Amino acid sequence: MTHTEIEITAELVQGLLRDQHPDLADHPLALGALGWDNQLWRLGDDLAVRLPWATRSADGLLRKEHAWMPGLAPHLPLPVPVPQRLGEPSERFPRPWLVTTWVPGEPADSAPATRGAEAADTLAGFLTALHRPAPPSAPVGRGRGGRLADHAERFAAQLTSATELGLVPDPDAVRAVWEEAVAAPGWAGPALWLHGDLHPANVLTTDGTFCGVIDFGDLCAGDPACDLAAPWILLPDGAAERCHSAYRPAPDAATLRRARGWAVLRGLNGTLIGAAGDRGRPGGRPTWGPPARAALRRLIATAR
Repeated sequence: MTHTEIEITAELVQGLLRDQHPDLADHPLALGALGWDNQLWRLGDDLAVRLPWATRSADGLLRKEHAWMPGLAPHLPLPVPVPQRLGEPSERFPRPWLVTTWVPGEPADSAPATRGAEAADTLAGFLTALHRPAPPSAPVGRGRGGRLADHAERFAAQLTSATELGLVPDPDAVRAVWEEAVAAPGWAGPALWLHGDLHPANVLTTDGTFCGVIDFGDLCAGDPACDLAAPWILLPDGAAERCHSAYRPAPDAATLRRARGWAVLRGLNGTLIGAAGDRGRPGGRPTWGPPARAALRRLIATAR
């Protein structure tokens, strides 16, 4: 992570609002979250300000959300952040930033879904609504929604690292899931809209079920298997099958095989990020470890 050289403070955010959107400058402001790419500041009761603070790619991701999310959001059954204003780079802050709607709820990495059946149906409904054919001008993902085989080197490196740290109870079973996924026939349908980054920190819960989805920076078009990996990492034991059964149109066997491969990648990645957080290393997130390890355990069971 490459953190911005400019410290982001409430005073800075208020100054940006005064400069470019003065009608919002007097709203109460409080730090909401430090995300992977962006900081989130709550603005009043209903809005939020998102400013890039880490990865260099965040600038383009914010502009992509501003361009596409207002058209997609009305079709989705869960609340999502809808861009309201775009902030342009300036002398005060040399990167673009957004004012979006605020989506209430707790991230699922700290407040997991516990009502499995209801959460499974809610997630299936969201994915069914999102996965519509995308126009030819839709953005291409950062490796999301494309060929699973393109991630073979990443898979091998992450499996080796996680195994050396003792984080994977059965590496051979994980490898078997991956190899079966890579060997599955590819997606032959139209490129569908994808969230692209459905991990527990990007899905919100309340009362044990899902109530919102955030961070559409990896929004792209491609193979729905990328998003259909989410049930294994977001839902309690035994609920992934219900989610896939409720999704429409029903995914075929090849799509589910590819989805398991995407889920393995997400599980390994989350396990390593969680372990880094447990050790206090930069970029680590301790809360990412438990759901990622649970996902690997569930996926290993499918290989036996």
